[in-house]
Amino acid sequence: MAGTLAACGSSDGGQGSGDSKTVTLVSHNSWAASKDVIAAFEKQSGYKVNVLEDGDAGQAVNKAILTKDNPQGDVFFGVDNTLLSRALDNGLFQPYEAKGSDRIAPEYRADQDKHRVTPVDTGDICVNYDKKYFADHKLDPPRGFDDLVKPQYKNLLVTENASTSSPGLGFLLGTAAKYGDDGWQDYWKKLKANGVKVVDGWEQAYNEEFSGSAGGKKAKGDRPLVVSYASSPPVEVVYTDPKPATAPTGVAQGTCFRQVEYAGLLSNAKNTEGGKAFIDFLISERFQEDMPLNMYVYPVREGAQVPPEFVKYGPQAKDPETMDPAKIADHRDQWVKSWTSLVLK
Repeated sequence: MAGTLAACGSSDGGQGSGDSKTVTLVSHNSWAASKDVIAAFEKQSGYKVNVLEDGDAGQAVNKAILTKDNPQGDVFFGVDNTLLSRALDNGLFQPYEAKGSDRIAPEYRADQDKHRVTPVDTGDICVNYDKKYFADHKLDPPRGFDDLVKPQYKNLLVTENASTSSPGLGFLLGTAAKYGDDGWQDYWKKLKANGVKVVDGWEQAYNEEFSGSAGGKKAKGDRPLVVSYASSPPVEVVYTDPKPATAPTGVAQGTCFRQVEYAGLLSNAKNTEGGKAFIDFLISERFQEDMPLNMYVYPVREGAQVPPEFVKYGPQAKDPETMDPAKIADHRDQWVKSWTSLVLK
């Protein structure tokens, strides 16, 4: 999902290829997979994988829609439940029921009548906190949305722009799910009055503004609260040498919104057979178990094993806010418009 720290997939700037031996994946900048896992797919399928990364999730979806008549590739990965209706309404994908899709946990499935998308991963957008800051200030970290508007947390939170960022939009939807159609705007008025800072994207929020991340420490970030993911704390452990005994960051469990990411076979794809094989691969046990420590998301395949670092430092939220994709479709654009005039003006 947009906002991992390890976007190390092999990629180049080539356009989608008509070569029947190449399958081109279009994704966001956070795509990452182990080289040996991709190599295994290439050997088994006979297709070479070309990856084209196209900005964060929102940018990548918008570009894919604009180029749908002459797509850049065969498969698009990275549209999530907050933007799914936009992709489907614009005819981005053609139907394909992936082999192995019966192994996907039922709660993650969508578009079951037409099979235009296949769920690939899930994660929770949540407020993360800098443990050292709160210990030094003898202040309990916030637990839920209600806490964030209290005086003791004034000027501590940074979030992303809901109109340009996937986690920013997810956080907005979380507040709409929590406070309802009538209450979320009052909540954001209070949040604004309490000094919330809004930046364009996750990279800036997490790696520059947030005092708890490795990048934020280097950048002298001064916000100890950030909208990120429940799976962000393991990143701070895995990439630190020597590894700390505990993660330096924590998650406010009462601020989480459940996100699901999908892949689809692009309409007008030049290599549909290669695209279908790649989508099958994305929900295979091998890829699903490789994914957590590459893209810091959870598998959707039932029975897929999760690494111990994930279980220990980045457990899924027990009771996240959720919203039906149809409701998101009906309200998203108006909510973003209202949020923009309320928070950014």
